[in-house]
Amino acid sequence: MKDERTLAFLNLYAILGCLPLLCELDTEAQSLISDKNISLGLAIKDGRAATLRFSHGKCSIEQQLTDCDIKLPFSTYAKFNGMINGTVTPIPSKGFTKISFLTKQFTQLTDILSAYLQPEEGKPQNADFLRTRTLLMFHLITEAIAQLGNEDAISRSSASYITDGAIKLSIAGGPSAAIVARNHHLSALHAEPESYTAYMEFCDLDLALQLFEGQVNSVACVGMGQVRIGGMISQVDNLNRILDRVAMYLG
Repeated sequence: MKDERTLAFLNLYAILGCLPLLCELDTEAQSLISDKNISLGLAIKDGRAATLRFSHGKCSIEQQLTDCDIKLPFSTYAKFNGMINGTVTPIPSKGFTKISFLTKQFTQLTDILSAYLQPEEGKPQNADFLRTRTLLMFHLITEAIAQLGNEDAISRSSASYITDGAIKLSIAGGPSAAIVARNHHLSALHAEPESYTAYMEFCDLDLALQLFEGQVNSVACVGMGQVRIGGMISQVDNLNRILDRVAMYLG
């Protein structure tokens, strides 16, 4: 079963954490905030928070609450998750006069993101759309692995067996990232790691997307050489167990 607290962490840091990359890759998303200079703080009662900053076509995220123009407080994890799935309308505790940004540009940005992460069945998808979707999914899954490894009870068990080091994730000819383990706590690095103790590389963007969508089996892909793994294999094995939980939460 999905845990509301863990799901909130995924929504806050993994799903909304895709917005900076979306604004890099999608021209429509860029145009929505091309003339904006505004920040949005999201705060859940126990202190978990994030701040999204939108400035002249670019977006950034901080995994904490800092000075912001608009603040949305949530008394429970379920209410925050409700905002993400559209069943809860939050009331700002700060910046009420700027609420039009929430109802217009921010909502439009999240709609564009949803169109990539959960595309409409049967709708044609060109090469640019598929590339952007794959890169967003790669970013999302990297962050989700770290969040689940720290918060989900079953995933924490797998993380407890991951020794200190960095597990590099990459797509041949594409982006690289890493899951960094320190004292069984996981963090996501959305860049090429300086060094790593294990690695998993997908042969191309098409295969990566098929794996992310659950269309192909990762073990079979390893056997066919479409996914390369190496280094400390026990780290990769335990990471894959967490990845299975990611699919359950995002499905």
